[in-house]
Amino acid sequence: MQNKLKLAVLALCSSTMVIAQNTNTETKQQEQTPNVIDESAFTITEAQLGEDNDRSTNVTILNANSNVYVSSVGYLYSPMRYRYRAYNGKYNEVYINGAPVNDMESGQFRYSLVGGLNQQTRNVDFALPFENNNFSMTGMAGSGNFDFRAGSMPGGHRITLSGTNRNYTIRGMYTYGSGFNNKGWAFAANLTYRWANRGYAEGTFYNALSYFFGVQKKWNNGHSLSLSTWGNPTERSSQGASTDEAYWLANDRYYNPYWGFQNGHKRNSRVVNDFAPAAIMTWDWDINKKLKLTTSLFGKYSKYKSTKLNYNNSDNPQPDYWKNLPSSYYDVWNENNTRYRTAQAFADWNTAVQWWGNKENRQIQWDKLYYANRQAAAQGMDALYYVQAKHNDNTTITLSSALTNHIDKNKLFNVGFMLGQNFGRHYQTMEDLLGAKSFHNINTYAIGTYAANDPRIQYDLNTMGTQGLGALVYEGDKFGFDYNLNVRNAKVWANYAETFGNLHYMFAAKLGYDNMYRHGHMRNGMFADNSFGKSRHADFISGGAKFNGTITLGGGNVVALGLGYEHRAPQVSNAFVSPEMNNDFIQNLRNERIFSSQLSYQYSGSWLRANLSAYYNHLTHVTEWQNFYFDDANSFTYLSMTNMKKDYYGVELGLDFKITSFLNFKALGTWTEAKNINNADAVYMNSTKSTFTKEVVYNEGMHESGTPLSAYSGILSFHQSGWFIDLSGNYYDRIYLSYAPSLRYGSTLKTMGTKFGGIDAEGNYTPYAQSEGKGGFMLDASIGKNIYLKRGSLSINLMLTNVLNNRNIVTGGYEQSRSSYTVNSRTGEASARSYDFYRNPKKYYANGINGMLNVAYKF
Repeated sequence: MQNKLKLAVLALCSSTMVIAQNTNTETKQQEQTPNVIDESAFTITEAQLGEDNDRSTNVTILNANSNVYVSSVGYLYSPMRYRYRAYNGKYNEVYINGAPVNDMESGQFRYSLVGGLNQQTRNVDFALPFENNNFSMTGMAGSGNFDFRAGSMPGGHRITLSGTNRNYTIRGMYTYGSGFNNKGWAFAANLTYRWANRGYAEGTFYNALSYFFGVQKKWNNGHSLSLSTWGNPTERSSQGASTDEAYWLANDRYYNPYWGFQNGHKRNSRVVNDFAPAAIMTWDWDINKKLKLTTSLFGKYSKYKSTKLNYNNSDNPQPDYWKNLPSSYYDVWNENNTRYRTAQAFADWNTAVQWWGNKENRQIQWDKLYYANRQAAAQGMDALYYVQAKHNDNTTITLSSALTNHIDKNKLFNVGFMLGQNFGRHYQTMEDLLGAKSFHNINTYAIGTYAANDPRIQYDLNTMGTQGLGALVYEGDKFGFDYNLNVRNAKVWANYAETFGNLHYMFAAKLGYDNMYRHGHMRNGMFADNSFGKSRHADFISGGAKFNGTITLGGGNVVALGLGYEHRAPQVSNAFVSPEMNNDFIQNLRNERIFSSQLSYQYSGSWLRANLSAYYNHLTHVTEWQNFYFDDANSFTYLSMTNMKKDYYGVELGLDFKITSFLNFKALGTWTEAKNINNADAVYMNSTKSTFTKEVVYNEGMHESGTPLSAYSGILSFHQSGWFIDLSGNYYDRIYLSYAPSLRYGSTLKTMGTKFGGIDAEGNYTPYAQSEGKGGFMLDASIGKNIYLKRGSLSINLMLTNVLNNRNIVTGGYEQSRSSYTVNSRTGEASARSYDFYRNPKKYYANGINGMLNVAYKF
């Protein structure tokens, strides 16, 4: 009971902070890199809500609650989009009532599934990578199980009002929990609205309504049945990354190239509509005092749409396109580039700088795009500019069941299974013709490679018509691609845990089956016989096992060792070479092999708690897939990289000093190495041709991107008489940007030769070093007060992030996939461009000072 009370009090202060500050990375998604993790949820994001100073006098089990480092960093490092040990989000497994809810295509957990449900998501059971649980064999990045039963929700009414200058400006929330009445019924509900006319970056907006309703019936014979349904319909616009040159010209670290004025009103070209209504029915059966069976049926239908401004036989309308930048006229990097270091080049550089001084020029000029389209329509031409929308509609259903057996007070056995099916429909529609009258469903990138009447330029031979012009596309119509990625999987798992004297140990194992295939709904002209209809099926048998042993040495000292090995099936999102065009699986598609290990030490004393962990993970047969616009070839490129090997290793330290009964100081630190340890085998295909090209990508030594690999913190906490004041100083370092494989192709390095540094004097390939972002120091603060009233209680909390307004910290970004040289088609000789793409990666910077005021009334 004492633990639950502490959990509730801390949740009042902290849980709303987690949601508001955890920047939605999907709003900053780029097509050039798939390495950005879309809305990934860090395993221990809210684990700090369960901090507990109580400990067993017999044996201490290292877990998320007792680990000083892990229980703090989820929220603390969220402004930097921190990922636990730099793991990909697919290794973090999330469950609701024991049912897995990670996306079955990508393996990621999409936070938008539970967005706005702060009070519902605080009922969670976290498990670290080598920690036992009753819903799975824990994932490499840990696992979490949300309890969405109505009877588990806090009783009473809660009204929350929030104001912030982050993703949204205002939030209102109402939550109700009835608890169980004398007839065994419980009801729970939530309604949340979040809104911003402008987010932190100009040109962005946010509009989201979240709902939850749950009902549960409990019988005296040990049976309970619960039904919960929820959703988070959201419309929001995005902020784009840009180069340091563009930020300098705009005099704004948060310059956003995705918006401009239309008829005097702001319009963003990247708008996301996301809605994933979900429901889960759970049957709990307490068979007896030792046996419990939990079975859940989960269903979800998600609709995701993201728009993008595109162009056809015209100039790129993106305001920060490289040809609009001053350094495209004058080489600011290379003093020896006499071709682009002339007086005229410098004059052109100055003209471009002055052009950027006009705010209208550095934003999308919608009115001019409409004018150009109307002129083209008058001449019978297709749209020169248009807004397209990519859709991802998923229907998911899973059945899960787990049996828990408390054999005796020191022995616990869990066993369960899961069956799942996912139908993922991917297609593109015409969102807005921007004043044009017509558009045809043809591959305009391929015109030039093939004649205008060649059937290979058709996106859909089935609808191209007798004239061979391609089907006419109007607003709302599908064009370009339309296909399904379908997945079926099954899994059985078990774990056994026992405490034997001062030894606690755990064994866990799982066995899985995955089946995947593609179903095309368009007959692509380049793959007339291999794009329409069903592909062949791919089947994978996976599985693994884990062991963890914990020894209590006495005097508060605990040592633990964890070991694991597993085969993990590839994700269907990485399984096809070019899913938008054909049915071909990538070559060498195999299970990942994962070895994981961890050695941990914990000390718990009257004035100090300490944790030290060292870990090592080795992955082989890793497969990665990318789809990006390759400007060199005026084409989209579909790239698969296989036979990759990765290492993840590092150390974590957490110290918690109890200075007085109301004052604590924590010191936290982590140093992580997460990188490729070999070069990848690659196959790519450009959308302008139907041929596949084999390559070697020289990516050995490339690091995981978008998260700090080193982070160090000092936290001072004052909690007394209902007041809580926290001050934390955090230093972040070793922040890598997503690397561009195309800059590291063997053929690219060979073309660069010794002249451009692709080959050294001995003939060895010398790929570019991976681009990095600048780290730095960030100071955060929080102050709040709990006030107990005659009826209910009032909680007031002010959270401030980046108090010192350090705007130089890079949170992520990506290299541009284009070469900094041109090749003479007649002589094959390479010559330098004025613009150096490698020296101009696109970046995101941490928000300056930002905050949130939260007022909650509970009664």
